Amino acid sequence: MKKTAKAISTEPYKGVRDFYPEDMYIQKYMFQKMREVVESFGYIEYGASILEPSELYQAKSGEEIVNDQTYSFKDRGDRDVTLRPEMTPTVARMVARKKRDLSFPIRWYSIPNLFRYEQPQRGRVREHFQLNVDLFGSESINADLEVIKIAYQIMKNFGAKDSDFQIRINDRKIASELYKLYNLNETDSYKLSKVIDKKNKISKESFEEAVEIILKDKASEFMVLLTSNEKLLTKIGENNPNVKNLISIIENLTSSGITNVVFDQTLMRGFDYYTGTVFEIFDTNPENKRSIFGGGRYDELLDIFDAPKMPAVGFGMGDVTTEDFLETHNLLPEYKSNVKLYICKLDEKYSSEVEALADKLRKKGLCVAIDLSDKKVGDQIKTADKQKIPFVICIGEDEVKKKEFKIKNLATGEEKTVTEDEIASVIHPIK
Repeated sequence: MKKTAKAISTEPYKGVRDFYPEDMYIQKYMFQKMREVVESFGYIEYGASILEPSELYQAKSGEEIVNDQTYSFKDRGDRDVTLRPEMTPTVARMVARKKRDLSFPIRWYSIPNLFRYEQPQRGRVREHFQLNVDLFGSESINADLEVIKIAYQIMKNFGAKDSDFQIRINDRKIASELYKLYNLNETDSYKLSKVIDKKNKISKESFEEAVEIILKDKASEFMVLLTSNEKLLTKIGENNPNVKNLISIIENLTSSGITNVVFDQTLMRGFDYYTGTVFEIFDTNPENKRSIFGGGRYDELLDIFDAPKMPAVGFGMGDVTTEDFLETHNLLPEYKSNVKLYICKLDEKYSSEVEALADKLRKKGLCVAIDLSDKKVGDQIKTADKQKIPFVICIGEDEVKKKEFKIKNLATGEEKTVTEDEIASVIHPIK
């Protein structure tokens, strides 16, 4: 029959991903490693819809994200809605909504999918998943220390060495103190923060030109402060409470064995809601030299809900940049099927025996697949091997009569004759 319409493409929408079993294996591995750490620190999981009122992001996320990067539209009720580009405003909304019912401090985490209309490239897609870790209700630097320690421990849980990554840290309040010394108003301070945040994403000439537009004849002096920690701290004063606070955080992390921490005065983080400590985990490998993820303190985010001030600190860890890091450092796991046994049949008349054995083994906790084709036995075994199923049993006349089975390890070629009761111990030997 002649086709009259153009065939629909099998490619996914630009910037999003299909997750085949091998991809899901890696994603589940990453999420498991993340959960192990955050739950060990006492964090509990929450969730929410991917749809939010657009005003939630217009209030605090930042103009670039709202105007250029969101998937926003009118629903059938003529309401402005957005596919969430981040999770922090959502969790802040949830906390504000039930603030009276919650016992603080609270430790929550989630691994939602997020949407941003960005130019797809390495490390950036239009839909990604992200671990979000948030601690509400503590102004203590111990809260800042805790979330940074969690971020560090997740990296270690993936098998990363301290030399593989760096924790870069700054404080938005230190930047604010610096702006005061240059007599900048709120508008120019905001613009300068945005310029500094883009420092490593634009050319040196463009950066210097942007700074000069704001600071004019003071631009050269300011540029020196951005390259010298010592001169910056001298300019602000080492007795400044914000400087002392940041130094205390770095010293506490170092004393707890986390020594790959550096002060980075150019670190701003893009979101407008950060109010204090900000940090990023940075890959030190030349092949992937970039920020992997980060976070910070946002004590005023609940203001947009007309709720009392609520101190909060947290971070977000995206799956795309995390996977890039693991790949760069050869830390990705080898794919393994969760199906451990494939049962073949020598003839269709043994189907009931195949089904019966599979059901008994499943009740013992084994993941078992059975052949449903009319392929030859050799092709059935090839199917199991291609699907990375490690063990195979074939059932024919002898197996039905003797109630004994040859179980084959496809990786080694080793075969063992076992009874039904012994199958589970061969697949999952007691160590």
